[in-house]
Formats: sequence, structure tokens, C-alpha cells
Amino acid sequence: MTEKNSVGENIRQFREDRSMTVEELANESQSNVELIEKLEKGELIPSLTPLLKIARALGVRLGTFLDDTPQKGPIVNRSGEAKNVVRFSGKCASCEESTLDFYSLAADKQDRHMEPFIIDVHPCNDAKGPVLSSHEGEEFIYVLEGDIELSYGKDKHTLTKGDSIYYDSIVPHDLHAAGKESKILAIVYTPL
Repeated sequence: MTEKNSVGENIRQFREDRSMTVEELANESQSNVELIEKLEKGELIPSLTPLLKIARALGVRLGTFLDDTPQKGPIVNRSGEAKNVVRFSGKCASCEESTLDFYSLAADKQDRHMEPFIIDVHPCNDAKGPVLSSHEGEEFIYVLEGDIELSYGKDKHTLTKGDSIYYDSIVPHDLHAAGKESKILAIVYTPL
């Protein structure tokens, strides 16, 4: 399993623990069998939206795929001491590498309801343009560096350093770097 998709093994383990077939998980998560198989084998860098749907279908939070050992107390992250990174392809069809590097700020926090991340957003020049997707929940984005473009339904929002946006994730959306390397604080809430 590659570093780019360490979540695949966790998906397989949760699926097997629930005695689900790949086909059942694909159906429950509104995904296709090929996607689930490639994720579990580590052959595919996932994007966030299908991963959220898979987590919901398995009855776990997104962070469960990223955690090592759950802790009940507070989780402290020191500057410059980022824990494991999870790389997502975003929805860029022509990108061969990660367009989103997620650094969990609550890895190992047991029973959390939010997923806070620092995310490095890499530019991707996909001729097809953004692919909107949706999932249950809400997101809060705060731009730390660079410029971010958020397509939200039929609207587009350009955010620069210091700007923030809070939105319902059920509305089709796409977030990407607007031309240069960017960094955001993102807090994702998805109900179980």
C-alpha cells in the first residue's frame, strides 16, 4: 500500500468487520465496485467526497480511516510537527499526483464530531474544469496562504489570505487552488 492511500487498508478492514461485500459497500456509498477495489488495493488516490460517502456507509467518521489509536483527552498539535499526511487527488482527471494534502489536526481524538485539517492545495490545470460533488454536512474554510476558488452550485467565490467561507456541503461544490500553491484550514462536519 502506498503512502498516498494508506486509508485503503482501513476501508477494507471496516468493510470486512461488518461482513460487507465490495458490491454492498459500493451500493451503500453510491460508488462503483471498481472504485472500492482500487481504494482497498492502494491503487487509487481517493478524493474527499467518495471517501465521506464510504465512511457514512460503514457507519464511521472520516477521521476513523486516518486514526491510529483513539484518545479521550485533548489532542495538541505543535507547530511544525505535522503528523501523518493523507493525499487526495481531488477531482482532477488529468492530475497524476495529489492535489490536496490533508494534515489532520484531530488524529486519534475519540468520538469527535468535526474533522479539522490543514490542507495544502496544489494547482491542477485540468482542461475539463472543476467537477462539483456533494455530501451531507457542513464545511468551514479559512485561507492561510495563496488564493482559493470555490465553485458552489452556480456561484464562484475567490478567497485570498485571511478570507473564510462556511457552507452546506450538500450543495454541489469544488475547491481548488487559483493558480498557485495555497494552504487552508478546513473544518468538515458530517453527521453519522
